[in-house]
Order: sequence, then structure tokens, then C-alpha cells
Amino acid sequence: MSAAAVSSRLPVFPWDKLEPYKATAAAHPDGIVDLSVGTPVDPVPELIRRALVAAADSPGYPTVWGTVALRDALTGWVERRLGARGVTHGHVLPVVGSKELVAWLPTQLGLGPGDRVAYPRLAYPTYEVGARLCGAEPVVYDDPTELDPAGLRLLWLNSPSNPTGRVLSQEELTRIVAWARRHGVLVFSDECYLELGWEADPVSVLHPEVCGGTYDGLVAVHSLSKRSNLAGYRAAFLAGDPAVLGELLQIRKHGGMMTPAPVQAATVAALGDDRHVQEQRERYAARRTALRAALEAHGFRVDHSEASLYLWSTRDEPCWDTVAHLAELGILVAPGDFYGVAGERHVRVALTATDERIDAAVKRLGICAG
Repeated sequence: MSAAAVSSRLPVFPWDKLEPYKATAAAHPDGIVDLSVGTPVDPVPELIRRALVAAADSPGYPTVWGTVALRDALTGWVERRLGARGVTHGHVLPVVGSKELVAWLPTQLGLGPGDRVAYPRLAYPTYEVGARLCGAEPVVYDDPTELDPAGLRLLWLNSPSNPTGRVLSQEELTRIVAWARRHGVLVFSDECYLELGWEADPVSVLHPEVCGGTYDGLVAVHSLSKRSNLAGYRAAFLAGDPAVLGELLQIRKHGGMMTPAPVQAATVAALGDDRHVQEQRERYAARRTALRAALEAHGFRVDHSEASLYLWSTRDEPCWDTVAHLAELGILVAPGDFYGVAGERHVRVALTATDERIDAAVKRLGICAG
């Protein structure tokens, strides 16, 4: 099979369609305000950079499972922050960024033709990509408990959601977990925005009130990209069912999927410090307040968005019309149909721009309000 045969299974890479609108926004006299991609722009905290530099002299190969110090940091954080209990080294596994994990998980689980992978109707596109890479059938849902469980091998949850910022309640999670266990469906819960709740307090699938104190059939996915401004480090990890993680560990050893040693050291430092997380939350909260007020004054309605780094916004028109309108103001946003056809009348507006650029967007929206 040729590489082209594999790529033909995948959807068209959507971001290329934004290029003409990006050019329009960039032509604004005061420059572009790029709110289309959720990439951090604030500095990496100093204590994390110090840890990275201190571990720079790492000539040997790192291990896939990570150092003992890293595993201690992961288990400690999972218990402290997620409320999980009895977490051992066997319950955690570092990964090379969460996108890599999402894209290749179905393949590493041995899924293929005849298997089904489910994910939210509005979702990060890589869930679909992961299913298609291994030849499995991608399936979307509004409520996963309404799915036919036949052949359903992997169920993705995403709370808080990218792109909508919707948060699944503890009751919803508990109901979904019980359903999945009854039908033998493996649940992976993408919780990368869990520490960025604004009008809701996101709960992990590993919380005792959700999982009943057992992690059977459950794995949570976490990332340091957003909470610690470490998107460039590719630092993420899994926590949950040791049988599933043990199998993934063996497979990933063969694949050489190793987090670099300096990044492992940086992760230990990041997970051991809560102050920088709170400081970053405060930055995003201020940007969110200003940008939301400006959008609403401009005639937008913001739906969901009770957590995460986005404002799921609409003017009740086709999303590309909204993208074009904002591009004329020098503001670039992501069209909602990048995340599924159900998003075709929304745009995703990211909070990940500097204070100066957010202020510029607020001014432009205000001048042209109404």
C-alpha cells in the first residue's frame, strides 16, 4: 500500500481553507489579531525552564515509561487534582503530546475494519483521523448512551469540550461510564482543559463519584500544553486502567515513543507547582471577560463556553460569512464546520493571544458594533 492510499482515508486538512481570510486580516493597518488557533503565547514559567535546562545534559535514551520522579509526579497530581484514589505507577503513562496519542490510539489498540470509534458530534478533528488511520469506522454522537454498542470498541469523551467549552456534569459522566461498562466499551476521556473551568467545575472520569473507585475500562488524557504553556514541549500523559496502559506501554516501547528526558524533568517541575497555573488562569480569565463582552456588544451570541480557551460564538449565519466579516476587521477565527457539520453556524474564538492583541480585537469590535 502506498502512502497516498493511507492519506486518502483522511479528511482534507481544514486549516488551508483559512489562508485567504488570514491574508485579509493581515492587511489590517494595525495588523492581524489571530484568534483561530489555541496555541499558547505567554512565556513558559521560569521554574519549568530551569528544570529543562538543568536536565539538558541527557545523552542517554529516555524510557517510554519515564523516570521514577516523573511517575511520582503524575500519580501525585492525579490524586491531588482529580481526586482519584490508590493511583500507582501502573496507572500512569507519559505520552509525546496528546495529539499524537489521539491520532494513533486506535491503531495501538489493534482496531481496524469492522470496529467503531465514537466521538462527539462537535469535536477536535483528530478523533476522526485516528479512526480512519486504522481503517475503523468513525461514529459521531450527541449522547453516547444512545449509540448501538455493537462493534463499538472505543468511546471518546471530551470535557471540557474543544471547540464548544461544554462541560459534562458528574451525573452525566457517571451515567456514561456505567453504560460503557455494561457494554464492554473502552472509554478514553480527553480532559486537557480540565483546569480551565470558568462557569463550571469540570470533573474527571477518574473521580471516585464517577468511576466508583475502580478504573476498569477508563483512561483520562491530560496535557500540560494549555495549563503550563508547554505546547512546544509535547508533554502529556494518560491515567487510568493499568491493564490498558500496560498494553500501550509495551506497544509504545517497540515504537520508541519516548518523552525526551529534559521534557520529563520539566513536567515534574510543572506538576509540582500550582502558582503558575493560577497566574495563567487569571490571564485567560481577563481576556475572556473582555473578549466576550465585546463579541456580545457586536451582536454575537456565545453558546456553552463555560470552560476551555474558546468562545463558541454565532451571529446566526453561515460560519464562513462570520469568518469573512471578522477578517475585514483584522480578526481571524476558526469556522465551526472545522469541528463537524453541526458547527456550520458558529465560529471558535480563541483566548490565546497577548493582552495587547486581545485589546486590539476588543477595540475593533467596539468601533464597528451594531
